[in-house]
Amino acid sequence: MSATDTAVAESPVVVDDAGPRTSDRATRSLSGEKAQRIIDAMRRSVAQRGTAGSTFDLVSREAGVSRGLLHYYFGTKEQLLAEAVKRDCDLRLERLEQQLSTAKTADDFINLMAEQLGATVAEDPEFVTLIFELFTLSRRHPDIALEYEALMRTSREHVAGMLAAAQREGVVRLHASPEAVAEVLFSLGDGLALRMLSEPERDFKPTIRASIACARMLLTD
Repeated sequence: MSATDTAVAESPVVVDDAGPRTSDRATRSLSGEKAQRIIDAMRRSVAQRGTAGSTFDLVSREAGVSRGLLHYYFGTKEQLLAEAVKRDCDLRLERLEQQLSTAKTADDFINLMAEQLGATVAEDPEFVTLIFELFTLSRRHPDIALEYEALMRTSREHVAGMLAAAQREGVVRLHASPEAVAEVLFSLGDGLALRMLSEPERDFKPTIRASIACARMLLTD
């Protein structure tokens, strides 16, 4: 345990059953390699055990930090999960934006998004599990509901902005508002990801082709 961990663990931080208030946590910033270790440990734990089984004791041991550090920066394991999902989404949106900047046609745009969906399910199913786990928690925790709503809104608006820019540049022509198209694309992707994880041995290529055909009704050249 580092000196920083020890200081946090021994500091008089008061954590009630609900954890520190969101406004308190907003003034704290944990970044760098230690934050990534914590988030990676939480991702693995939730994917394996669910949120209920992912205690701060387990996550802190896997991350190699003190339990007090997790309490201090995140308050509750639900807030830690929300932060893990948010950071993942930020990275994925940044990567998607880089990929879509190369699109020259509507087909390029759609195919790139379909490729990202397939890669996520195949290479990082933990991320899909975390998204659905966070949604489930949002139905029972008002503070997590606000976090989840903000996450969905940010993702939708980000992709809508990319769609609107592509339309202005003449790459695509949208047949609904940018936000509506983005929402439908996310809905297709979320539904497919859930079904693909539920039946990992099934060939989903025909389903993906059908989804691409649906998307082509909303954005064309």
